[in-house]
Amino acid sequence: MGHIIPLVEFSRKLVLLHHHECTVTIIIPSLGPPPEAQRQLAEPIRLPGCRFAFPVGDLHPSILDRKSDAYERILRHAKRQRLADGFIVNTFMEVEGEIIEALRGEEFANGRPIFPIGPIIQSTITDDGRRQNECLEWLDSQPPASVLFVSFGSGGTLSQEQLNELALGLEMSHQQFLWVVRSPNTTRDTNASYIGPQSNSNPFNYLPEGFLGRTKGRALLVPSWAPQIQVLGHRATGGFLNHCGWNSTLESILNGVPLISWPLHGDQKMVAVQLVEHLKIALRPIAGEDGLIRREEISKVVRGLMVGEEGLAVRNEMNVLKEAAKNAMSEEGSSTKSLELLVSQWKNRSGEPSLGT
Repeated sequence: MGHIIPLVEFSRKLVLLHHHECTVTIIIPSLGPPPEAQRQLAEPIRLPGCRFAFPVGDLHPSILDRKSDAYERILRHAKRQRLADGFIVNTFMEVEGEIIEALRGEEFANGRPIFPIGPIIQSTITDDGRRQNECLEWLDSQPPASVLFVSFGSGGTLSQEQLNELALGLEMSHQQFLWVVRSPNTTRDTNASYIGPQSNSNPFNYLPEGFLGRTKGRALLVPSWAPQIQVLGHRATGGFLNHCGWNSTLESILNGVPLISWPLHGDQKMVAVQLVEHLKIALRPIAGEDGLIRREEISKVVRGLMVGEEGLAVRNEMNVLKEAAKNAMSEEGSSTKSLELLVSQWKNRSGEPSLGT
């Protein structure tokens, strides 16, 4: 059959594959103005297969800066796509069917099959058993769907000022929460950075004075790591404030946990747009002109998700998508059939592969 390339290591969604890898050949030439002008565009950008538009500020920064090393890498990999006989992606038709169909007809695929075989998530964890027990025992003592889980992935961090605003916003919301806390970053970025999975010092030292005492009893804070899969699967978890990483998104969908989208960097802003505008399974706090999300906004969105009418609507949409995800992976599901077709074509190794309908 030739080369079937599992793009972006099974960890990204197809819309990102499209936006991230394919924009160079499909979207960027249509933008026209030089990079400096592109950042000033007021009109959102529409991409093939998307019923929603992307504000320029939510596009991956690499595709707007043609002088960057990242842009060169995207261009190089976009050209290499023509060497592939097919594309394996960790997504499913019920969540991204329109985008998949659009890609099959675009220059991106050019007749090559796209195999959506997800949602695939990690099913086991290997880390601190004591921390795992602490989190799950605390959740056991909470009412059903009452806890907001707060985590920014394996290495996402906030600035000191944004960390303070998040802490005070969570406090103002008067909701229960389980927060994976990391030490603040030292960059000038007011929103996000990436430092790896462990904090370099005790992250609790950077929280507002008296915060731990004021939230005692309705909050559990853990440094650097928590058993995310088990937390999301716990009956007490009713919401997830996260960075819009695709693995975390899939884990939320499979467990039916509605989201607060807080993208930090890279393609996460594009994911946030899809989760909020298209799938309607997330709420998104609005940053101020200085880039910071203030405590009042955080409190409002947290309460909205956990006890508000908008949260109920998001929760209902997430429950529908949860069932769709289970169906996709069932014996007669779309992803199961896609995987069967992939295996069949690998075995046959005859002729040019075609995914069909």
